[in-house]
Amino acid sequence: MPKFLIEREIPGASGMSRQQLQAVSEKSCSVLRNLGSEIQWVHSYVTSDKIYCVYIAPNEQMVREHARLGGFPANRVSEIKSIIDPTTAEPA
Repeated sequence: MPKFLIEREIPGASGMSRQQLQAVSEKSCSVLRNLGSEIQWVHSYVTSDKIYCVYIAPNEQMVREHARLGGFPANRVSEIKSIIDPTTAEPA
């Protein structure tokens, strides 16, 4: 199943409290339960003014529907085509 990287522009994201991040996470999980098992949140990275989320989903439309239902921005949704890390440099 495809993986997607979602860029969410949220001014002041890095200043969100633990309680605010928990509330956002709870809302996301609630929406995911209603959408069914085809979409899965893997993890997110919080930066100064953005949150980057990795999701597994059958298509971009489902990712955008999750954002719409949750009231989250989804400024950019990109399908992840490959994942590399330091082990990619090792001979096969």
